[in-house]
Amino acid sequence: MTTSNEKNTATLLHLSALVQYIFPLGNYIFPVIIWSTKKNDSEFVDNNGKNVLNFQLSILIYSILLCLIAIPILLFAIFKNAPINVNLENEDFIIKSFSHGDFSSWAMIGIIAALLFFFIKIGEFALIIFAAVKASNGESYKYPLSIPFFK
Repeated sequence: MTTSNEKNTATLLHLSALVQYIFPLGNYIFPVIIWSTKKNDSEFVDNNGKNVLNFQLSILIYSILLCLIAIPILLFAIFKNAPINVNLENEDFIIKSFSHGDFSSWAMIGIIAALLFFFIKIGEFALIIFAAVKASNGESYKYPLSIPFFK
């Protein structure tokens, strides 16, 4: 039976990941601080802390991979047909015409990766709220697609 204090601490653990929208890297720092101070007091809090950190680290890996796919492909697709004239004598940098050229399948892959990144961040927000509600009810919640770094 989980106590009210354990439920509140576990809920706070999940919600502390939302600090990332105010404080960079807050979604790692605050859960680690809360989890490390309370993990020995309760198995319920320890389990929730591991789930939060596993999910946040998994989202980081997925986001980095999607950015590594999307950014170079989209930049290449945008600038591959842009004629750029550089005149070093007059120190002019002129883009004469900017055309989209042919829209390749690589550009579509870049757009899909960028959209997946966007949807992952929306899903992350919703899952954090859902997990916090579960924790406040005394239920343990395992995030989907979470890599088990901490067991």
